[in-house]
Amino acid sequence: MNKYILDLKVSSVERLNDKYVLLKLTDENPLPEMLPGQFVQVRIDNNSHVMLRRPISIHFVDKVRNELWLLVAMIGDGTRQLGKLCEGDILNCVLPLGNGFTMPTQQERILLIGGGVGVAPLLYYGYQLKECGIEPTFLLGARSSADLLELDAFKSVGRLFVTTEDGSMGEKGFVTNHSLLTKETFDRIATCGPKPMMVSVGRVACEKGVPCEVSLENMMACGVGACLCCVEKTVKGNVCVCTEGPVFPLEKLTW
Repeated sequence: MNKYILDLKVSSVERLNDKYVLLKLTDENPLPEMLPGQFVQVRIDNNSHVMLRRPISIHFVDKVRNELWLLVAMIGDGTRQLGKLCEGDILNCVLPLGNGFTMPTQQERILLIGGGVGVAPLLYYGYQLKECGIEPTFLLGARSSADLLELDAFKSVGRLFVTTEDGSMGEKGFVTNHSLLTKETFDRIATCGPKPMMVSVGRVACEKGVPCEVSLENMMACGVGACLCCVEKTVKGNVCVCTEGPVFPLEKLTW
């Protein structure tokens, strides 16, 4: 796919809580085609401490409103700067980058498992599945109910189940402890979130003999395979996550 460097206009800023902000970006021209699981590299302006772009997953693409949604976790200087953006501001983005999730060619039962900000790429994936006539099932995990994000958006796309470590919403525990995994069977699993969570999900998928794709969140700087800081070891050697991923079939990883 072609890559673009675009100055996108902030059309909306929604602060979901003290940690997360939802940015909606638009352009005077139609946005380029983007696939679920791909990401963008955003430039951080007006901050002398941040020299490199920041990778942000594509959360959703609203083709009717010509908007790109980015779900941002404000955890460092760069992402906290993004949280200060206001409607009408300009955000320079390189997009779309990386490879996305597999789109099925037939009817399948697909489970999408996310944790923390790792839920971000799953919304657009679920939406695309729904457009193909497949109702996705979401299983989202967080430390507490306050950390669960965009629940109404996920409910509008598919079935939703949640876990929280403190039991404040859904079933108490981790996503791999949820009763859904013993009550129902699935043809495919896709997951994104903290690595320990994805490793556990991958283990469950292997035990059940279910194909699984994982979206890695390795540290990235360039987004085009030049800096080598996002290298991941695979069964065929080291590869750059930004160009070969971020989505990988589980069997290609050495977990």
